[in-house]
Amino acid sequence: MWLYLLKRIVLAITIVVIAVTLVFLMIHAVPGDPAAALLGPRATPEMKAQLHQQMGLDKPFIVQIATFFGGLLHGNLGFDVFSQRPVADIVFEQLPYTIELVLASILWSVVVAVPLGCYSAMTRNAVIDQVVGIVAVATIAIPSFVMAVYALLIFAIVLGWLPAIGAGEGLSDSLVHLILPAFAIGIGWVGYISRLVRASMLEILSENHLRMARSFGISEWRIVTRYALPLAILPTVTILGVGIAWLLSSAVFIEMVFARPGIGALVVNAVNTRNYPVVMGVVLVTTFLTVVATTVSDLIAAALDPRTRENL
Repeated sequence: MWLYLLKRIVLAITIVVIAVTLVFLMIHAVPGDPAAALLGPRATPEMKAQLHQQMGLDKPFIVQIATFFGGLLHGNLGFDVFSQRPVADIVFEQLPYTIELVLASILWSVVVAVPLGCYSAMTRNAVIDQVVGIVAVATIAIPSFVMAVYALLIFAIVLGWLPAIGAGEGLSDSLVHLILPAFAIGIGWVGYISRLVRASMLEILSENHLRMARSFGISEWRIVTRYALPLAILPTVTILGVGIAWLLSSAVFIEMVFARPGIGALVVNAVNTRNYPVVMGVVLVTTFLTVVATTVSDLIAAALDPRTRENL
């Protein structure tokens, strides 16, 4: 287990280095001058040159990225070019809003999708199974930002049941403001996870040891929940760990639609203004979260199925 964790730490560091390097390359390939965006159209060449020097943009690319990683080793993500505040403070001010949105989306989608997938497997080829399958495919096919727009239009504007924008103040108000964004992100995962659980459940229910359990008179529901589900849920656990990156990218669009605070609006504004340090800070944090999520999902899978521990 310790060797596995060591390998994952080395892999995480490698992924972060590659991701940050690629984003560095992409940002420098984007047309536009950050000094011009910061100083405005009346900036003189001398003012732009001075700002380039302050931001380190007059140095070669290798020197710039080496400087960034050197600061990272000391816990320094750089400073915002506009406010001169530490990037770490800015990112971690917005990050909790995005994390609570992602966690709420995962929670409600899993709570709904897992029982739905189990029930579909138990009623294979029945009318309810076919209806669930059609609805699941439909929800998977609809992009989250399209679902967000329609949810906003129907439930917030037409019906007026839920708030349209913002994150709310206080626990109860924040939970109410989470409903529509979490619904928009999680609805596609309900369909995807329910289909995944159904397929895994059908495969496992046909195994010999579960047939033996039926011969002993054990109820079908107990067989499903006690013996089949811990194994059928393994692909879902793995997919959720990998899907954190997809959920974070979906949160970017959803936060823009619902005007929520979070790293979505932060990174969009940073890209538009060529605020390199903030973009790098967001990429670094989200990459780290993705690596942690995949590692945790692997450990949970190992706890649910001892057979997988041989691969650790």
